[in-house]
Amino acid sequence: MSEWWTYTLSDFLLFSPRTYYRLIERHNAAVWPGQVATLALGLVILGLLGRPRARRGRIVFVILAALWAWIAWAFLWRRYAAINWVAVYCAWLFAIQTLLLVWIGVVRGAVNVRVARNAASMLGIGLFVLALALYPALAPLLGRGWRQAEVFGVAPDPTVVATVGVLLLTEGSARWVVLLAPAIWCAFSGATLWAMGSPESGVLLLVALVTTITVTFLPG
Repeated sequence: MSEWWTYTLSDFLLFSPRTYYRLIERHNAAVWPGQVATLALGLVILGLLGRPRARRGRIVFVILAALWAWIAWAFLWRRYAAINWVAVYCAWLFAIQTLLLVWIGVVRGAVNVRVARNAASMLGIGLFVLALALYPALAPLLGRGWRQAEVFGVAPDPTVVATVGVLLLTEGSARWVVLLAPAIWCAFSGATLWAMGSPESGVLLLVALVTTITVTFLPG
């Protein structure tokens, strides 16, 4: 029997990269033209962030909560769980995050969107634009084609990155609560992509690090 220290992350991978990206392709085909609608919602959020108000901040959290719930059911529970049993628990993580976004961001209004001229705001806007406009282009740039593109509101990775971007623009002592699930997902998905040898892993692991630092050192 091999010693435990000889194992790598790829030894624990339950599926091949081809299987994973084929799953994304099938999901994209099944929900088309939903991608157009979710990208439009992303533009709505971007517009609301440009002129933040308490009511507009609540609209942002309503949209994000709806997208997290949709991905929990349509992608994680119905599709990803078929090749990775851990996705079942991830679906529950997304469901919990949905409730937190509704309760903290909409009902209580405990976190307020504030776009300031500082590093956190610049990083937040940058992450949101990255998730919305650049993340889908990674698939064709890496030779996989547009059919396997990961789109905001349809695939979990860009949606989580965009959510982190929004949360970096918020103030409030409850912010760390709604940053925990994104940090967990980025670490999990980043490690999975690392084991698959996918370059996107660097993006998610970096976002996980940024989120962890924000939760630890900038609680509100």
